[in-house]
Amino acid sequence: MIDFTKYPAEPFRIKSVEPVSMIDREARIKKMEEAGWNTFLLNSEDVYIDLLTDSGTNAMSDRQWGGLMCGDEAYAGSRNFHHLDATVKEVFGFKHLVPTHQGRGAENLLSRIAIKPGQYVPGNMYFTTTRYHQEHNGGIFYDIIRDEAHDSTLNVPFKGNVDLAKLERLIEEKGAENIAYVCLAVTVNLAGGQPVSMENMRQVRELTKKHGIKVFFDATRCVENAYFIKEQEKGFENKTIKEIVREMFSYADGCTMSGKKDCLVNIGGFLCMNDDHLFEAAKELVVVYEGMPSYGGMAGRDMEAMAIGLKESLQYEYIQHRVLQVRYLGDLLKDAGIPIIEPVGGHAVFLDARRFCDHLTQEQFPAQSLAAELYIEGGVRSMERGIVSAGRDKDTGENHKPKLETVRLTIPRRVYTYAHMDVVAGVVKKLYKHRHDIRGLKFVYEPKQLRFFTARFEHIK
Repeated sequence: MIDFTKYPAEPFRIKSVEPVSMIDREARIKKMEEAGWNTFLLNSEDVYIDLLTDSGTNAMSDRQWGGLMCGDEAYAGSRNFHHLDATVKEVFGFKHLVPTHQGRGAENLLSRIAIKPGQYVPGNMYFTTTRYHQEHNGGIFYDIIRDEAHDSTLNVPFKGNVDLAKLERLIEEKGAENIAYVCLAVTVNLAGGQPVSMENMRQVRELTKKHGIKVFFDATRCVENAYFIKEQEKGFENKTIKEIVREMFSYADGCTMSGKKDCLVNIGGFLCMNDDHLFEAAKELVVVYEGMPSYGGMAGRDMEAMAIGLKESLQYEYIQHRVLQVRYLGDLLKDAGIPIIEPVGGHAVFLDARRFCDHLTQEQFPAQSLAAELYIEGGVRSMERGIVSAGRDKDTGENHKPKLETVRLTIPRRVYTYAHMDVVAGVVKKLYKHRHDIRGLKFVYEPKQLRFFTARFEHIK
């Protein structure tokens, strides 16, 4: 049974609401057919509980909304940029900041300035847009995450850790000069939102420093990672979240950040670094792809909201509730025997579609099928994170076949209550009872890049 004393109430009061309603089942079937069985192609107004992503779906605080009214929309030298610049440097400790319109803008800049064609980019499991930018600029992704991360049934802490032996072997075989940088995600999204331990970050830094290799963090959910360190790593239980975050980034040369997650805003991102030469190169390219170095594709008001949101995210009461609300949903599903990735991570509960739809092969897109049926069952929008998201090998044209085939139930920050999690759990449990009725899918339209966003499907006859 769920121990309700484990889950703190929402550390906020609700001051504004957005009404939602659920259309009936027949209408949901029609909407899903029109969307080509792709939850990305559904209209928001047709969704009851939207767990598609936690990216840009946050609810902002009264202080953030107040900050929007203080936007300095000067084309250059906005005071909001200076506020963001000072806040980011205070929190992360890096020397330079380049704002971007969102995280993938930062990924693009970093990939262009730091990767030479043919170089390897080792990382603790790929992420879709990150890998695309790396490969588009001539890099070769190489997975160095610990093996346990690929097994959804293993409930061990810090499954996002780098396997140091894998990294050392890559350096020995390819040479340090053929490694662009190490891309270290904190937390690891596609592994289930799994954190990286502080000790592992130190060890990666020590190893790379010996060989003159830079380390760039994907900082998107770094505050969630800091909470897990405080909760689970010896020696950090009495540290503040801010202190933990600052130490985490002392082991990196820079980072990319999607502010649409842990900065608690709806748009924006940035690239940080210590290297002066890389900073100059990034400033030149940001003008081409994003905007002036003092706004990088963001309005002044958005930079102000991001600076405020980043500080709010470091509050213990906020991040404790955020992580434990996700864990609450995971515990509801585990208690019902629903197969999920364990342990539950920081931003989402991942259904194990292989075990949920054990009658379908991976080539029949079980995660894509499951996500579509969840919407039909109860108006809950989720997303596929499996073979469709993994894409194709650019040389052979064959589908990448990740070991994890999952559906991500992603919880927006400060948006839903525990009661919403109860509803979601009920929908999943109801569908699980007739899971073998779920039919496989095939492509009817497949874009060449990042196909999961816009692909269309139909049932296999």
